[in-house]
This record gives sequence, C-alpha cells and structure tokens, in this order.
Amino acid sequence: MKRSAFILSVLMLLGCLAATAQDVSKQQGERDRLQKEIAILEAQIKENTAKSNNALTSLNLVQRQVKARRELVKRSDREIRVLDDSLHAMQHEINRAQERLDTMTLYYNRLIKNAYKNRDARVWYMYILASRNLNQATRRFAYLRGLSTQMNSQARHIQETRAELEQRRARLDSTRAEARALRAEHQAELSKLQQEEASSKKLVNQLNANKSRYQSQLNAKKKQVDALNRQIQQMINNAMGKGKTTTTRKTTSTEIDTKLANEFAANKGKLPWPAAGVVVEGFGQHNHPVYKNVKLPFNNGVNLAVDKGTEIRAVFDGVVKQIVVMPGYNQCVLVQHGSYFTFYCKLASVSVKAGQKITTGQVLGRIDTISGETQLHFQLWKNTDPQDPEQWLVR
Repeated sequence: MKRSAFILSVLMLLGCLAATAQDVSKQQGERDRLQKEIAILEAQIKENTAKSNNALTSLNLVQRQVKARRELVKRSDREIRVLDDSLHAMQHEINRAQERLDTMTLYYNRLIKNAYKNRDARVWYMYILASRNLNQATRRFAYLRGLSTQMNSQARHIQETRAELEQRRARLDSTRAEARALRAEHQAELSKLQQEEASSKKLVNQLNANKSRYQSQLNAKKKQVDALNRQIQQMINNAMGKGKTTTTRKTTSTEIDTKLANEFAANKGKLPWPAAGVVVEGFGQHNHPVYKNVKLPFNNGVNLAVDKGTEIRAVFDGVVKQIVVMPGYNQCVLVQHGSYFTFYCKLASVSVKAGQKITTGQVLGRIDTISGETQLHFQLWKNTDPQDPEQWLVR
C-alpha cells in the first residue's frame, strides 16, 4: 500500500513538473519574441537618432519599445511565479519523500536488529523443529524465508527512494538557479524600462517645444502619403480594367481571377507576414501622440519595423502588376491576387518584374533604410477598398 502511494506521488509530481515545464517553455518563447522585437526597435531608434531629426518617429519607436518592455516585464513576473510555485511543490514532495524514507529506514533497522539478535542458525532450526505438526513447521519456514525477502525488498526500496530524492534535490537546485537568473534579468529589464520611459518624456518635451517645426514635417509626410494613396488607387483601377479588351478574354480572366480571389479570401487570418518585424503603426486613423487634437495621415496599411537588409516576401500567389518609385517610399511593388491586391513599399532593390507570376513566400526585394527608418509599408486591398492587414495575416 505504501509502495503504491509512493509511486502515485512520484507520478503526480512528474505530471506537475511536465505541466510546469510546458508553461515555462511557452513563457520563454513569448519572452524571446518580445526581446527580438525590442532589439529591432532599439536598432531603429539608434538609426533614426543618427540620421534623422524626426522626433515623432523616435517617439513612436520608443513608445513601442516601452510597450514591448512592459509586456516583457509582465511575462517575467508570471514566469517567476510559475517557478516559485514549482519550487514550493518540489520542496513539499521532497519533504514527504524524506519522511517516508525515514520511516522505511527505521523499520529496516528494526528488522536488522532482530535478525542480528537471532543470528545463530540453531535458533531458527529449533524454532522450526519445535512445531507441533508439519503444517506449522511449513508456515514457520515460510515466515523465516519471507522475513529475509522482506529485508532485501525493504533495502531496495530505501535505495530507490534515496536515488529519487537525490534527483529531486538536483532538479530543485537547478530550478532555484533558473529562478535567481530570471530575477536578475527581471531587475535589468525594469532598469531599462525606466530609462526608456525617461527618453519618451524627453521626446515629448522636445516636440512640445518645437511644435511649428514638427508640424511642417507632419505636413510634408501627409503630402507623401496622399501621393502614394492616389498612385495605388490608379494602379489598382488600371489592373482591374485590363481584362476588358474582348468578351472571350474577359470571361477567361474573370474565371481565373475569381478562383484566385476565393483562395486568397479563404486564407484570411492565415496569410504569412511579408517579413518578421514589429508593427510600429497600424491600420487606420491615429492621433498625434503629443498634439492630441492633430490627426496623423490615415494609414491604409501597416508599417513594420524590420532588420536592415531584410528580404520582403509575397504573402500569396499572384501576378506582379506594377513597380513604381515614390518620394519617401522608394521602390514599391503591387501584386494582384484576383480581386485582391497587396502592396510592398520602401524597398531598396526589387527582384521581380511586372507581369511575372509569383508564389507565396517568393522574395520580392530587400528593405531600404529611408531617413533613419528601416520599415516596410504594407497594404492589402479588396478591389478598391483598403483592408486592415493585421486581420488577414496570421497572428
């Protein structure tokens, strides 16, 4: 019975440890992702500070970095709590196992002591020979033989329990070391967070002190955005009107476009990202982070901060419709997917050409660094209506 309880306890502990390991592994994965995002943003901030005097860009990047850092600190808190709970459970099981080991050892010592007192074999022989009949002699013989087996079995159980205790103590020491390292890392992250928050406040003060200067920068940016949106609208209108040359060709084109469009639509929420990075500005209308009554230019897509030299890839099968160069956006590639379109901007180089069929994940070009920003501007349209790309791309 005690043996069964011991095995059950071990299995429960192992299950607890496995669940804890999965949770810790998940938290570690999220922590790695956030640290990667922070590293990308940190590089962007340094680049922007060195090559641009755009405080709004710097503030946007720093605020994104602060947000990611806060999330990282929260996850570290949760991970520490998970490890603390694990440490508590492991110590509790070690204490229980030690109690069982002490009880088993005490019982075993008593067996050894009794066996030592009656170590003379003649005593055992007389005990058997003094039996009243054969059945009693058989039972006494079986008892003596079972006593020896019980002693050997108890000795094995003690050895196994001691070995298990050593393994548990080793795991406990390892987990404690991991918790100490995580706490140290947590403190370092808190310190960095405080520095980044101070930097954010400094940029806010800088923007408040030079409103007219940054207002002119904002106006120039708005002109670039408006020019880009007009160009995209014209390109899409041209692409949608190309199938109207002849009736036969129109029918064939419509069938192909419909099939491709249906496949594209079926993958909503599952499309791969054009690059790995951090969304620093999402789709839609946003207010200025400092001048609350000032609206930023409407964003028809998302701005994705990426590493220098990152390859930009197609999110789905399609046809390259046009490649253009736009002020502030460098080279841009428009890809048609039936009645859907994706647009990739701020490329330093392009590795495809107009009219070329492409497949999901195919490299379209490499990202450029413009005015200290290494950011992909990505748009997704359904016919002539811009869509929120984050609703289409895999989370």
